[in-house]
Amino acid sequence: MPVQLDHTIVSARDRRASAAFLADVLGLGPPTTFGPFAVVSLDNGVSLDFMEDDAPHPRHYAFLVGEEEFDQILGRIRARGLDHWADPFEQHPGEVNTDDGGRGVYWKDPDGHVLEIITRPYGG
Repeated sequence: MPVQLDHTIVSARDRRASAAFLADVLGLGPPTTFGPFAVVSLDNGVSLDFMEDDAPHPRHYAFLVGEEEFDQILGRIRARGLDHWADPFEQHPGEVNTDDGGRGVYWKDPDGHVLEIITRPYGG
C-alpha cells in the first residue's frame, strides 16, 4: 500500500467553530465528532481533526481544488468579507495569484491558520 496522509490535528480555541468555518468556506459537509475532535473530511479521504487548544500556533493548510470550486470558494471568502491575499506574506491584498499556470489565494481562519486554495500543484 502506498503511503498516504490519513488525517492531521488542527489546534483551535473552539474546535467546533473552527471546523465549521473551514467546512463552510470550502463548501464541504458539516464536521462530525470523533472523541475530542471536530472532524472535517476532505474529498480525497484525508481529514482535518480540530482539537481545542488555549493557544493554537498558526499553521498553513493548502487545498488543491478545481477551477469551478475555486470560484465558489473565493465567492464565499468575499461574501464573508474575509481579507485575502495573492501571497502568503500578505503583500497583495484582495488579489489572486496565477502561479504555475493556475490560480491561488490565501486567507486566515479564526485562529490565524493560513489557508490556501490552488488550482494547480506548485512546480507542475
